Amino acid sequence: MNAQSLLKLPIALIRGALLALPKTLLGSVSMGLLILNTLFWSMFLFPLAGVKLISRNQAMRDKVNAVLNEIGLNWIACNNANLSITKKITWDIRGLEGVAPRGWYLVISNHQTWVDILILQKALHRKIPFLKFFLKQELIKVPVMGPAWWALEFPFMKRYSPEFLKKNPHLKGKDIEITRKACERFKRMPISVMNFVEGTRFTKAKHEKQKSPFNNLLRPKAGGISFVLSAMGDQLSHIINVTIIYPQGPKTFWDFLCSKECDVVFRVDAIPITPDLIGDYSNDPGFRDRFQEWLNKIWSEKDGLIDSFFRDKRRAA
Repeated sequence: MNAQSLLKLPIALIRGALLALPKTLLGSVSMGLLILNTLFWSMFLFPLAGVKLISRNQAMRDKVNAVLNEIGLNWIACNNANLSITKKITWDIRGLEGVAPRGWYLVISNHQTWVDILILQKALHRKIPFLKFFLKQELIKVPVMGPAWWALEFPFMKRYSPEFLKKNPHLKGKDIEITRKACERFKRMPISVMNFVEGTRFTKAKHEKQKSPFNNLLRPKAGGISFVLSAMGDQLSHIINVTIIYPQGPKTFWDFLCSKECDVVFRVDAIPITPDLIGDYSNDPGFRDRFQEWLNKIWSEKDGLIDSFFRDKRRAA
């Protein structure tokens, strides 16, 4: 018996003991492990964040950022281990052959539940660079996680409603400028910028309110990813188009932590970034229409993929 086999034995015993627990207790254990993991890596992250905050030397800041990214990857690895010992997940992952951990990517995905974040981090871990999500500006105030996201240079978005801009016209374009500045920082090291282009999680109520033309998706919002492409298009190698399907249906975050078994279908399509995808989305109506049409076509194909999966599943039943 080799060392790897010896290591698997205690892990299997721990997993068996955890899966024997009542679901609520299992969820509590899994949540506790997520919290402890976050607090543990924060002990290393925050001192380095302080160094970055006070340093005016860009070379030093870049070195600190590389270490901070590695801390983020180790945090994800431990979260992935948590999933491995607290539930049986059947993975069906296809399409990762054309990606690399040293590339620059824009990742887009459908969004059904906060579980999507754990699934994306698990499936893409060390296959592409550390995922950095666009976050609402208000989330920087979240205890522990807000400062951690800032330290890891997650881009914080400041979105203004049309009504607000009518009352404060001097702020027009400010949200776009914030996006551009966030993206400029990403040019110094490989990065994966993540954007849920629907802007919110899918629910039947939202679907009906939007009058979405898609069966399984909300309408995609093109502005955010267009701004990213405008700021980084010469450096990004591909758009990673992810489709996440939960054959038994999506679960809330808590229900997922309490569950003992789960099936996940994960499809990846690497889309080349061509010059026609880069333009002035805000001020060029023609480009804006073409870009929206392009994204709607991708969303239509994604919707068809989800329909096809469930149609085949019904036939096989």
